[in-house]
Amino acid sequence: MTTAVTARAGTAVLEDVAEPQPVVQQPVAAPDYRFFRTTVARVQRISPSFLRLTLSGPELTGFGVGGADQRIKLVLSRDGAPVADLLTDGPGWYQEYCALPDDRRPHLRTYTVRAARPQLGEIDVDVVLHGVDDGHAGPAASWAATAVAGDPMVLLGPDRSMPANAGSGRAWGVEWAPPADGTLFLAGDETAVPAISAILEALPAGRRTMAVLEVPEAGDVLSLDVAPGIEVRWLVRGSRARGEALGPAVHAALCELGIAARTPGQEPEDVDLDGGILWEVPPAGADGCYAWLAGEAGMVKLLRRRLVRDLGVPRTSVAFMGYWRLGASEGS
Repeated sequence: MTTAVTARAGTAVLEDVAEPQPVVQQPVAAPDYRFFRTTVARVQRISPSFLRLTLSGPELTGFGVGGADQRIKLVLSRDGAPVADLLTDGPGWYQEYCALPDDRRPHLRTYTVRAARPQLGEIDVDVVLHGVDDGHAGPAASWAATAVAGDPMVLLGPDRSMPANAGSGRAWGVEWAPPADGTLFLAGDETAVPAISAILEALPAGRRTMAVLEVPEAGDVLSLDVAPGIEVRWLVRGSRARGEALGPAVHAALCELGIAARTPGQEPEDVDLDGGILWEVPPAGADGCYAWLAGEAGMVKLLRRRLVRDLGVPRTSVAFMGYWRLGASEGS
C-alpha cells in the first residue's frame, strides 16, 4: 500500500536512478517482524505528486520480500529525536512500543514496497505528495518532503532470517491473491498507484488485465513496464472531487470487459467508515473476474457499491481496501 505527500522544490536531493524492478512473489510463510535501521540513499521526484525514496542498509539484506503489494511501516519521530534507540526487536516489541510516553512514542505509517532488492540492501518506497504546501501533511509527508541522502529511517517489516511457521501471504503484509484464471481488474486513486503499479509489473503476459488509476494532475501519469495485454487507463482528477472521474470510468471499463451482469446485483451491506477499517479481501474464486480496489475509504466504498449493486459483480470477487480516510489520520 502507499500513502501521501508533496515535496517542496529544492528540499530533496534529486538524481536519476534505474527504474524499479518488479517485486517477485515469495513463498508464503509467516515471518517474525523486526525493525530495520536504514538511511536514505536516494530521493527522486518522479512526478509532481510522487516522490521515490530509496532506503538502504546492511540490515535490509534480511528483509523478507512477500509479494507485489507488500505493506511496511515507516517509523517517524514524534519529537524530532532519533527513534532507533527506543525500539527493540522480538515478540514483545508492540507492548514496549505502546508503553512509551505519548510524547515520545514514534508515529507508525503504512506504505507499500515499490521495489525490493535485498541482495543490495535496498528498498524503494513511493510517497504521494499532498498536504505539505497547505500545512495539512501528516508526519510521513512532512518528513519525506525534506528528506535528503543520509537521513536515518527505521522501518518495520518481516525478517526472513528468523524462524517462520506456515502461513498466508497476509502474514507478509500482502493482500494481492487473485484466482488462477479469469479477468483481473484494479482501480484506485494516487495512494494506490504504488501498490497497483508493483502488481501490474509483476504480472506475466497472457492474462486479460485492466487497471484504472486516478491521479491529481497530468504530470502524474507514470510509465509502467507491463507485459503485453495489460491495459492501464489514467484519469486526471484536476479540480474535480476525488473519485468523481474514477467511478464512471470503472463502470465503463467493466462493461467494456463484459463483466457487468445483465441484471443488477444485491445491495452490499453498508460499511460504517467511522466504526472501523474498510478492508475486505475474500478468498479468490476459481474463475470469472477478480476486482481489487484501493485508496481513500469513502471513494472505495462507493466503487464497491457500483460493482456489486449496479454491475452485479459477486461480492466474493471484490477485494477492497481503504488505505486512508479523508479528514482523518492513521492511528499511531
